[in-house]
Parts: sequence; structure tokens; C-alpha cells
Amino acid sequence: MNRNLLIILVLTCFISNNVTGQNNRIKTHENIGWYNYFGTFKLSEKFGLHTEYQWRRDNFITEWQQSLLRVGVNYQLNPRVLIRAGYAWIETFPYGEIPINGLGRDFTEHRLFQMVQLSHKEGIVDFSHRFMLEQRFVGRYSSANVEKEDEFPLLNRMRYMVRLQVPLKGKEIKDKTPYIALYDEIFVGFGENVNANIFDQNRIGILLGYRFNKNIRIEGGYLNQTVQFGRQINGQNVFQNNNGLIINANFNIDLTKKPKQ
Repeated sequence: MNRNLLIILVLTCFISNNVTGQNNRIKTHENIGWYNYFGTFKLSEKFGLHTEYQWRRDNFITEWQQSLLRVGVNYQLNPRVLIRAGYAWIETFPYGEIPINGLGRDFTEHRLFQMVQLSHKEGIVDFSHRFMLEQRFVGRYSSANVEKEDEFPLLNRMRYMVRLQVPLKGKEIKDKTPYIALYDEIFVGFGENVNANIFDQNRIGILLGYRFNKNIRIEGGYLNQTVQFGRQINGQNVFQNNNGLIINANFNIDLTKKPKQ
């Protein structure tokens, strides 16, 4: 277990240093707070509904960063393999020292996604590997004279996240069990509209969680987000390094069970 933890930590530190350590890049920093709801509703032995809302804030909580709503259909291929496909609606706001949008405006994104998640257990450590493809229709202003986004070019992106969880008592995470979780996720753009950011972003999280029962888990901790903008300023790539809080509320509801009389 200790060796696996060390490998993950070394890799995440390497990625973070690699994408932020160049002198020819413009770097900015923000303090963020992400407050998230995740709800899964089991509809049958194989199928389920995924719902999600992420309230992403700048200056920890006082200003908008993003609003993200995501829904999807789950298919449980077997206990170790979960497949999901769905849609997301995102609003990104002109936060920070250098806004993501070159005109300093908010913009809408409509997103389709496909995901495969693989899970396995090694000793007392639960591992999950999430692979995701996204087709992103990102709102763009054709000129400063238009008031609303009038173009939605397609941007393709792939993501990979590795996450591990370790119980803080006992040998498995079950009811009334505290645990610690560590994850790293990297985002890579591809396709003809990839612009300046083939590397799109990287996220590292360290969380303390508590499983109340099989239906409810709460976790919170530290998040580091490194974002590369899809545009340059004076020929330089722009990197935004965000650090802050993340709180997740996870609900799993089994709708196949009949209520007790």
C-alpha cells in the first residue's frame, strides 16, 4: 500500500511541476471553493441514473467560477466496470486576474460525454480508474459587438483519473467508516479546434471522507487545479493555478427496492 501511495504522489507532483515550471508562461493564481452534489439512482440490476451539480466559486465562496450540471445513464457491466454516457451544461464566469474568455465575458458550454470506470481492490486500498471522452460545444463571441455567444465550435477532450481510498479504521470502507482519498486527473485536448491547450488541465485532490451508510457519503479536503487557457497573450501561454476547498455530498438511492409496509 505504501509503495502505491508513493508512486501516485510522485506522479502528481511531477505533472504539476511540469506544467507550471516554465519561465515563458504567464501564471496566475486563484483561491477556489467547489461544493458538489452527486446522486446515483439505481433503476434496475444494470441501469441507473447519474445526477450531479457542482457549485464552483472563486475567492473560496464569494464569487462565481463555474456552474456545472451533469446527467447521465449508467450501465453496470459487472461489479468492476461501470459505463456512463450523458450531457453537461456549464456556465463559466469572468473570474480572476485574467478571464478565460478574451473579452472578459461569461460563456456557456454544452457537453456530451462517455465514460468507463474500472475498480479494483489491493489490500485495504480501493482503486478506481476513470476514462472519459468529451465533445464540448463551447460558446464563443465572433466579435466584441455581439451581446451573446453566436458560435459554438466543437472541442474534443479526453480525461483520465486515478483515485485511491483507504479506510482509517478496519480493513474496508463500510457503514460508519472514515477514510482518506487521493486522486489525480489529467485533461488533454485533441482535434482540429484544440487551439493552444493540448494539455488542458490537471486536478489533484486529497480528501477526508465518512461513509454514514451505503446511501450517503460526505467528503471534503484540498483541491489543486492547473488550467491552461485555449488562447495566448503576447505569444505566451497562460496557466492558472487554483488552490482551495472541495466538499462532496454523495447519495446512492436504490429505486428497485419496494418500500416496507
